[in-house]
Amino acid sequence: MTTIERDDLDAILDALPPDLGQRVRALVDLDGLLEIVMDLGRTPEARFAGREEMLSHREVTAEDLAYVISRIGQFGGDNRAGIERTLHRISALRNRSGKVVGLTLRVGRAMYGTMEIIRDVVEAGKSILLLGRPGVGKTTLLREVARVLADDLKKRVVVVDTSNEIAGDGDIPHPGIGRARRMQVATPSLQHAVMIEAVENHMPEVIVIDEIGTEQEAQAARTIAERGVQLVATAHGNALENLMLNPTLSDLIGGIQTVTLGDEEARRRGTQKSVLERKAPPTFQVLVEIQAYQKVAIYLDVAHTVDSILLGNPVSPELRERDGTGDVKVSSGKASREAAEAVERRSTPRLPQPGMGIRETVKVYPFGISWSRLDDAARGLNLPVAIVREPEDADVVITLKNYYRRKTPRLRNAESNGVPIYVARSNSSSQIASALTSVFELRRGPEEDALDETRQGIDAVSDGSRNEVELEPQNAYVRKMQHELIERASLSSRSTGHEPYRRVQISR
Repeated sequence: MTTIERDDLDAILDALPPDLGQRVRALVDLDGLLEIVMDLGRTPEARFAGREEMLSHREVTAEDLAYVISRIGQFGGDNRAGIERTLHRISALRNRSGKVVGLTLRVGRAMYGTMEIIRDVVEAGKSILLLGRPGVGKTTLLREVARVLADDLKKRVVVVDTSNEIAGDGDIPHPGIGRARRMQVATPSLQHAVMIEAVENHMPEVIVIDEIGTEQEAQAARTIAERGVQLVATAHGNALENLMLNPTLSDLIGGIQTVTLGDEEARRRGTQKSVLERKAPPTFQVLVEIQAYQKVAIYLDVAHTVDSILLGNPVSPELRERDGTGDVKVSSGKASREAAEAVERRSTPRLPQPGMGIRETVKVYPFGISWSRLDDAARGLNLPVAIVREPEDADVVITLKNYYRRKTPRLRNAESNGVPIYVARSNSSSQIASALTSVFELRRGPEEDALDETRQGIDAVSDGSRNEVELEPQNAYVRKMQHELIERASLSSRSTGHEPYRRVQISR
C-alpha cells in the first residue's frame, strides 16, 4: 500500500468511534477492506471480499452514528457524503422521519494501471460506454481513463461528478483524476443539465460521466456526442442485451424500433413484414462489458453489433484478460465452438429423459424473465439449473408470452436450432417456478408439439420425399407460428379447412 493510500485509509478510520477505529486497524489484510457497516442497534461489521469481521460485541448507538456524521462531509440529495480530498463514500440509511439509522462507509482507492487493458480503445478517440455489475470496478476504471486522457494524451477533460465518487469529496479534486477538471452536481436530478453546461461553458474534448440512468441523461449524452465531444461513461446493466431491452437507455446504442416492410422487401430479406431495426446512430461507438477485475468483453462497433443481433446473426465480442504480469490475452469469444454446438443442439437431446432417475443440470436462457427470480425459483424447487447469457448456450429458453409472439431474432434462432422454448404467463415467481417445473417434467405444450410436426413436414418437403404435407389442425395463434417457420425455410404454406379443423399445408 502506498503512502497516499495509507493516509486515505486513515482518514476513514479516524472518522470512526475510537474503539471501532482501533479494532479495524488490528485486522489483517487491510488492503482488501471494502466497507464498514454501522446500523443502529446492531453490531458493526467490516466487510472484505469473501469475508466479514465483527468489530465489536456492543451494538451501534445513536451517539456512534452522530460521531461519524460530525467528521465527514455533508450528505447530498442522494444520501451520500464523503471525506474531503479522499475517494471514500459514506451512504446513509434513514427512517421515516429522515433520521440517520445506518451508515455504510465504503473505502475508495485510486488504482493506477487498471485501464491498460483498454488503452488502445480509449486512445482511438471514440465514445465508450462501460457496463458491469455493482462493485466490479466501473468507477475505478472511469477515474483512471480520465487521468490518462488528461495527463498522458493532454486532452481537455471534464468529469461530471454527481456523487463525488470519481474525484472525491470537497472542493479540490482527488489527484486520481490527474489534470482533468471536475464539475460537481448539486442533486442527481440535475446531472443531465450539468452535462450540457460542461459542453457549453468549458470547451472539453472529453466528458467523463458515471451512471447514466435516466432518459434525460441519455438525451444529453446524444447531444454531447453530436457536438463532436468524446464521451466515456458508465450505465446501468450488465450486458449489451440489457440496454437493447431497456426503453429508457436503448437510445445510447441507437434505439430499437419496429418497422413494417413491403411484401417485396420482406421477400427479398427473407423475413417477416414486421422487423426490429436500429433507429439512429448510437451515442457510443464502443461498448465494454466489465466481467471481472481485468477481464472485459469489447464490442468495437456498436452499430454493426446491434444490427447483427436484430438480424439474428451471431455476435462474438473481443475478450480481453490481463494476468498478474501485465500481459493482455485477447480472444474472440464463442465463434470457435458455434458450429459444433449447433450440430449438437440439432442431433443430441440434452435434457434429462423420463425415468433417468438422476437430474442433469439444465442450462436455461431467460429472455425477458427476471434472472434473480429464476435463480430463486430453481433453488426453492431444488432443481439443477444453470443460467446462461446466450440462447445458443442453452438447453431451454424461458420467456414471456408477449416476447414469444413478437419473435425477436434471438428467439427465432433458438427455435430454428431446436432449443425448446417455454412460455411463462408473467414475470412472477410462481409463474417462473411453474415454467421450470414443466421443463424438468418434460410437459410439452401444444405449441411445441405443433412446431415439431412442422419441422418434420419441412424436412419431408425439402428433401423431396413429399411434394406436400398437411399438418394437424391448430388454432390461429399456432398456425401463425407454423406459417412463419415454413416461410423461413423458403417453402410455401396455406391454411385450409374450417374451424376448428383448419390446418396448414406445406408445399414447394
